[in-house]
Amino acid sequence: MGQAAVEHGLPGLSAESAGTGALEGEPASEGSYLVALEAGLDLSRHRARQLTPELVNAADLILTMSRSHLSRVETMGGGGKSWLLSEYGGQAGGTAEVSDPFGAVVEVYRQTFAQVESLVAGVAHRLSDRREP
Repeated sequence: MGQAAVEHGLPGLSAESAGTGALEGEPASEGSYLVALEAGLDLSRHRARQLTPELVNAADLILTMSRSHLSRVETMGGGGKSWLLSEYGGQAGGTAEVSDPFGAVVEVYRQTFAQVESLVAGVAHRLSDRREP
């Protein structure tokens, strides 16, 4: 989200990651790590963490990759501030989920990265529009 935030005039924006089924403390998968390196990103320090009601409560906006994730966030009190990433990012109809590439070949990770990158740009654009007077 960092580069997209800067490009859209949102330098103070912070983004965090947590999973509904994450194995706490696990490093990024090999496919994620390789594709991130290709994009100039370093995930060597990334560690998974489990989504908690406290994280949900502290967040202003929560974006999920799938409807099952969205449902989990809502059961933790995130209703009204949680969306599918595709919906909030402006994908046509907002109905598509972003599939988890875990365990797939690296090309699937690349496709998922491109999809997420596009949606994040849409999110940054939407957030910058909200800041307009």
